[in-house]
Amino acid sequence: MSEHALIMALPNESKGLFEAQGIDVHYSGIGKVNAAFKAFEVIQNTGCKTLLNLGTAGSSHFDAHALVEVSHFVQRDMDVSPLGFDVGLTPMDQHFPGAIELEPFFDHLPKGICGTGDSFETGQPKVPCQLVDMEGYALAKVCKKLGVRLISVKYITDGANDTAHLDWEENLLLGAKKLLFLYQMLK
Repeated sequence: MSEHALIMALPNESKGLFEAQGIDVHYSGIGKVNAAFKAFEVIQNTGCKTLLNLGTAGSSHFDAHALVEVSHFVQRDMDVSPLGFDVGLTPMDQHFPGAIELEPFFDHLPKGICGTGDSFETGQPKVPCQLVDMEGYALAKVCKKLGVRLISVKYITDGANDTAHLDWEENLLLGAKKLLFLYQMLK
């Protein structure tokens, strides 16, 4: 049993740097369903008490290349408003209908609300948030349900705008280096 496990969405986000240092990384794949399944699998197989999520995000609020610790996750693509529910709220979910709060860990990092959705965001999300990703809310929900702490830090690769897809790819190596340095601070 280990105290923590590291999860990232894609090998592109680590660029092989973590593996080169002998660090075990669990990759979820893209999207909320993949993230939920992998988080459950990792927690069950490792018995970890903390799941550490490192990855990339877009933001029109934080500067590119910043590391941001997620304080809350919301679902930017949950929209059942035609039935009278607020955008971002999951109907009939008594435990986690909206935002999932995370306990802060890194004192030196800025904090932000991350909007998760199964789309690569290139505009303003319908739900108030300062950064966007595609897996975090699912990780947070699985962790909360299983009593495992989630710590999530995102490297801002792009401005979540019309050039986001180009900026994301261009900034992955620098992001991997910054995330690896942060991870090594934990030891």
